[in-house]
Amino acid sequence: MNVDRPRDRDRTSTRCGGWGVLLAVLCAGCSPTYVLRAGWEEARILSARRPIRAVVHDTSIAKETRDKLRLVLDARDFAERDLGLRAGKSYETYTDLHRDTLALNVLAAPEFALRWKTWWFPIVGNVPYKGFFDFQEAHDLAASLEAEGYDVSVRSVSAFSTLGWFPDPIMSTTLRLDSLGLVDTVIHEITHTSFFPSGQADFNESFANFVGNRGAIAFFCDAVRDERLCERARLRWEDTRVFGRFFHSLLEPLQAAYDADVPDEQKRLAKRAAFEDAALRFESEFKPQLQAGVYGSIDPASLNNAWVISRLLYYTRLDDFERVFRANDDLVATLELIMRETRDGDPWEALARLAGEKRD
Repeated sequence: MNVDRPRDRDRTSTRCGGWGVLLAVLCAGCSPTYVLRAGWEEARILSARRPIRAVVHDTSIAKETRDKLRLVLDARDFAERDLGLRAGKSYETYTDLHRDTLALNVLAAPEFALRWKTWWFPIVGNVPYKGFFDFQEAHDLAASLEAEGYDVSVRSVSAFSTLGWFPDPIMSTTLRLDSLGLVDTVIHEITHTSFFPSGQADFNESFANFVGNRGAIAFFCDAVRDERLCERARLRWEDTRVFGRFFHSLLEPLQAAYDADVPDEQKRLAKRAAFEDAALRFESEFKPQLQAGVYGSIDPASLNNAWVISRLLYYTRLDDFERVFRANDDLVATLELIMRETRDGDPWEALARLAGEKRD
């Protein structure tokens, strides 16, 4: 169901969303089995933690792992010291999961609507995905939703934030990322700990995507001063925004197909034609703009509404965040401004106001 496979990572499928699983232990409306499994897995993860500062001095651990854990500590310190974010007790410890995937998220959308099916959890509000440590349960839910007529996407998770409720460790699954992806992800997750308006999943994830990318640029360009990684971080952020524009370009033709007063079978044909055209446009218009070699090709046969909204969760209006940053020319000031102005009410309206004012 997941079709866009970057050459070295799939950032939107491997990080975040874990809090949708872990905070479910507080959700009285969830099934007892779901709650018990989530609570048991969180306890198991926490009980297996080791202090990172001890692990990096343990020569029985592979050097690559120790080097990446040092980078985690550096990124964590940078997020707090230079960006003004609050890490709390997160990412001071390390858990080796001894598996490739932390959890699976299930996302769903109606067949003829670009609208999430949501699940409600305490603290975070309505969330457009449900996470599972039991992979069979994830696939069972996906099959059940498909039988009900939903478009469904199942995506892997390697990192999470519990928004400060637990002292989040860095996972061995997260260490599979390259240096840029690791720093980006640490800053991304700490952004959630610092700022998380309830019930605004798409804003929270897109904002954290912006902060993670811009934070990685600042880390490698200004703090570490590694010219090679600095340039790669800049190119990845440019590519991320190009990818975001591609996702937004799907909305109008799909919405036109769904709004048409025609039988469902004709809507299905129009929907499939829109996705096939999107895949062609990606190859001809958007892919030539990509420079960092992260994103791969798109298989139109596997596209559906859940795929679109799962990407928009992380890629909504990234250019507006960037406009506000460029107007201020200071990342810390930009973060403070955006967090202050979007804390209450509709955060997207506030962002549009900020971006519009800066464009004028």
